Amino acid sequence: MILVLILVVPMSGALFLGLWGHKRFASAVNILFSLVTFALTLLLAIRVDTQGPLIALDENLFVDSLSSLFLVITGGVAATTSFFSLRYMTIEGEHGHLTPERTRLYLALYQLFVLTMIVVLASNNLGLLWVALEGATLATVLLVGWTRTPAAIKASWKYFILCGVGIAQALFGTILLYFASEKTLGPGGTALLLTHLLTVKTQLEPTVISLAFVFFVVGYGTKVGLVPLHNWLPDAHAEGPTPISAVLSGLLLNVALYAILRVKILADGALHSPMPSDLLMGFGFVSVLLASISMWKRQDIKRLFAYSSIEHMGLATLAFGIGGPLATFAGLLHMTTHSLVKSAIFFAVGHIVQTSGSQKIPSIREIAARTPGLSRALLTGGLAITGLPPFALFASELLIMAEAIKRIPYAVPFLLLALFITFGVLIFRILEMSGGETATPEISPSRSHSRLTFFPIWIHLGMALLLGTFFPAPLYEIYQKAILSLGVSIGG
Repeated sequence: MILVLILVVPMSGALFLGLWGHKRFASAVNILFSLVTFALTLLLAIRVDTQGPLIALDENLFVDSLSSLFLVITGGVAATTSFFSLRYMTIEGEHGHLTPERTRLYLALYQLFVLTMIVVLASNNLGLLWVALEGATLATVLLVGWTRTPAAIKASWKYFILCGVGIAQALFGTILLYFASEKTLGPGGTALLLTHLLTVKTQLEPTVISLAFVFFVVGYGTKVGLVPLHNWLPDAHAEGPTPISAVLSGLLLNVALYAILRVKILADGALHSPMPSDLLMGFGFVSVLLASISMWKRQDIKRLFAYSSIEHMGLATLAFGIGGPLATFAGLLHMTTHSLVKSAIFFAVGHIVQTSGSQKIPSIREIAARTPGLSRALLTGGLAITGLPPFALFASELLIMAEAIKRIPYAVPFLLLALFITFGVLIFRILEMSGGETATPEISPSRSHSRLTFFPIWIHLGMALLLGTFFPAPLYEIYQKAILSLGVSIGG
């Protein structure tokens, strides 16, 4: 019942806000639906942790420790982003950038986006998972082009075309997987049910599975933002509304990588070869290197942090490619903390852009003097996202490097250089924006610094700090169960 409710709440929210999203109370209702969804994900995680995996709707829905972990992350980030959206949309309205129809579209699509993310994570049917990710693409395409400027329309079309091609590749991978499994499981829907596939993964045709996995990685890797499939991501972040940048980096990239990991379990079982791991390590390694280099001359603050997202998803992909319990734990921790920190950074960036009147870095100056609270938040987020202690990204990156030394020692110097470049570029840019002389006037300074502005930022950064200094034993047990769900044995 609780699993069905988690789907019903955002679905009801999308319908309600699609009808009455233009009303003054609509943003508060969006927060209410998001909080209820988050509460249900927490209850579901407790239920799974105490009683084991949950199956519903004729085996089409399945939640274990891995999916419940990401459901909680999705629900939490969606809830805090709804708080940020309230203040963000209010200021946009004050600047004359909103119409009732545009507000209604944004709020309804926001709930629809959350729904599709939940369906992906709770899906036991790989065909349904593909449909949900396609739905997420359609929802976010409209959100990226929400401002209706020529640049936003161009970015949304680029996103639609590239991710459309990617999702088509994933569909072909799904079809190949069905052909490989129906010989063992028989024709019908059960041939795509993950729980059934896991029981016969060693009997699947290796040649077909290897080809299917390549299509899955290319297809879903496009939505992860892995190089060279990443070209849509900087444009989508730069031109879309900032709350959407937060959930794209904090949620969509995670969910797409989650889909790849689910299929990797099957590929590992069928192939008995390092091919799946090597493929992920290759994509991850190249993504880290190119993203760090690409940050060097970025003059748009949102594009800058978009490339940071590519780098961090590359690190997580590399960790899962390395494999083993320690690297897998590091990958899960990295995805968790990146979601928290990067969304917090975009919250701060959104308000800085609104108060500065520009998202071009040369035009953003004196934020330390004009908006000290936002300056502190951005600097703290910058220190966290570059992997400095005591934030949890330091721990995950340290573990990834330690495992990389064992598995791919030749790549470690390049990875360290990439991380050093990222640190230098991000900190230099943040300090550059904090000082200097302002190039544009501050807009509505007195209306931009309420407690609601800082609440979601410091909640996220505080949790990233907590995970880096004190990791609760119950949470560690959940991570261990998630590692086991990925087919990685935790030996003594």
